[in-house]
Amino acid sequence: MTDEAAQPGSREPILIVDDEKNIRRTLRMVLEGEGHVVHEAGSIAEADVVLARDLVDLILLDVKLGDDNGLDLLRTIKARGEDGMSSRTSEIPVVMISGHATIEDAVAATRLGAFDFMEKPLDRNRVMVTARNALERRKMWREVHDLRRAVDARWELLGSTSVMQDLRRQIAKVAPTRSRVLITGESGTGKELIARAIHRNSSVSAGAFVKVNCAAIPPELIESELFGHERGAFTGAIAKKRGLFEVADGGTIFLDEIGDMALSAQAKVLRVLQTGEFTRVGGEKSLRTDCRVVAATNRDLEEMVKTGTFREDLYFRLNVVPIRSPDLKERPDDIPLLVESFVRECCDENGLGYKPVDEPVLERLKQYDWPGNVRELRNVVERLVIMSDEVIREKDLPPYLGGPRAAGKTGTTGPQTAIDLGRYAGKSLREFREEVESEFIRIRLAEFEWNISRTAQALGIERTNLHKKLRALGIHRGEGTSGGTDNE
Repeated sequence: MTDEAAQPGSREPILIVDDEKNIRRTLRMVLEGEGHVVHEAGSIAEADVVLARDLVDLILLDVKLGDDNGLDLLRTIKARGEDGMSSRTSEIPVVMISGHATIEDAVAATRLGAFDFMEKPLDRNRVMVTARNALERRKMWREVHDLRRAVDARWELLGSTSVMQDLRRQIAKVAPTRSRVLITGESGTGKELIARAIHRNSSVSAGAFVKVNCAAIPPELIESELFGHERGAFTGAIAKKRGLFEVADGGTIFLDEIGDMALSAQAKVLRVLQTGEFTRVGGEKSLRTDCRVVAATNRDLEEMVKTGTFREDLYFRLNVVPIRSPDLKERPDDIPLLVESFVRECCDENGLGYKPVDEPVLERLKQYDWPGNVRELRNVVERLVIMSDEVIREKDLPPYLGGPRAAGKTGTTGPQTAIDLGRYAGKSLREFREEVESEFIRIRLAEFEWNISRTAQALGIERTNLHKKLRALGIHRGEGTSGGTDNE
């Protein structure tokens, strides 16, 4: 063998478990010649001592170990990821070796998760090739594990305030069960993070997490998206399509903005929750799905039930365990932690070096009410990261957060506008709320030159919801601007 061929396996530690000293010595010479660190054990007890230190990337394990059976150790190793012990140990590839192998032994080893099975006398080349392949498997597992950790970190619930501690306690209780969960809260508070945390800690965490944004799917397409369709079911249905309930089988389906779902689709979702069965659009065959359902909304479903815009029976099916996602203004002491995380994330995404944040900036951010919640904070931090110098200072803040106002601007053209309470004398709370909301939306629209997407991001709401608010409040495209356009 060339040195180049041996390079990929160099230095990985390997454990040899065999009660024959000569076999251990021979394997040690072969593997150390390939650059590996080699540990030896003559019994299961000795092997446990090495594994307790989590030192190895590969195990060569004899089936017959005196009075011990190597298959018992294999069974123990592979069970560790299931009983709460080290999942890293359970993923160590194990190659079984035996001088008296039977077909039954080989089959049993394979079923228990052995990587390979080699018979004595051992062939040097076979040992090296098998070790290299097993170590490559170990390397791939580590890369997948690291990637999953990075993904989990991106969806981590950040915060140490009492409301966040209480939220984590609720998640810890409900996640291991199969109960349905309804997450409520304002836009931008992190309802999806809660749903992902529930899935990640559930019994179906190995399955898919399928998100459905009910507000973003047109009513005429929602049934096709959820339940799939058969070829020719409607114009444009040129092929059979699996629905998201089918994709989520064995995992979790997250019905975000469930309050925006059409009544016709609500009826079919109710059937799935009751029976686990559904039918594709244009199909006749009844299909089954076994997935956990988590829903979320920023709307008052109880009020919608009263007005007949949301099915009462579906509401009760979904609202088995209610969890409320707290507003950011309820936990201002979490803002420094969130800002730190967002700064690092934005610096990495934009290829910038880390930028520290001045303490006065954090104080300003803690004093703001954040109507767009965490989503709005994240957008502000990204702006600060991009537009600031080496350090993020007060001068980098937008005017409505205490930063400098642009020259020539008055108090009536930007987010810093003061509310003249006198003009609302004699009006109801509802009228006051609608007028202030309308004025605030107009301010943000002007700030972003009527770019709907950017305005919706700053407000912390979906673009479709902003369009609905514009229609409801009678705000017309481009008003108050010179040729404003609806840039999406």
